[in-house]
Amino acid sequence: MSQDRKNRICPVEKAGILDFGLRKLLQDPGKMLRPYIEQGMTALDLGCGPGFFTLEMARLVGDSGKVIAADLQEGMLDKVKAKVQHGALAGKVTFHQCLPDRIGLAEKCDFILVFYMLHEVPDRVSFLREIKSLLNPDGRVLLAEPKWHVTGDEFLDAIVAMEQAGFAVLDRPKIRFSRAIVIGNRDVRG
Repeated sequence: MSQDRKNRICPVEKAGILDFGLRKLLQDPGKMLRPYIEQGMTALDLGCGPGFFTLEMARLVGDSGKVIAADLQEGMLDKVKAKVQHGALAGKVTFHQCLPDRIGLAEKCDFILVFYMLHEVPDRVSFLREIKSLLNPDGRVLLAEPKWHVTGDEFLDAIVAMEQAGFAVLDRPKIRFSRAIVIGNRDVRG
């Protein structure tokens, strides 16, 4: 697959393929995120798309926590806003539009989700270093890539990039159709 095609982001017009009912049965957001998110945390849904994981993250952080839904595309953020603007989750989610070449946040996070989007980033090492700068010392990052789009060798290359950025692999959760790892600061393990 060409690098241009590999780095292409999912357009807003195709957001429905990221957020459909059957997916919740195959990739249950609660089951995937519950081991990593606790009440009171600040959690970042990086590359949130239409918010498939954002809503569950907001439930898990509880009233004392906060979720930042971040995406490069304003249209994706608009989709998430429409889902949370009314009801109990309205005040728990804030929105951030990333810049083309960086995330552009300064807030520290306890948990960061990078789901099916690392392959879209041209400069992975810089991107991962920026994620590291956003992560609290004992924070965790759940990173997953689609098996049909990212080969095993490409995922191993991504792990090398993570290590170059100062991360250590802490866990290898099993997520359907995915290659997934949990990473944290190299200095803090456990």
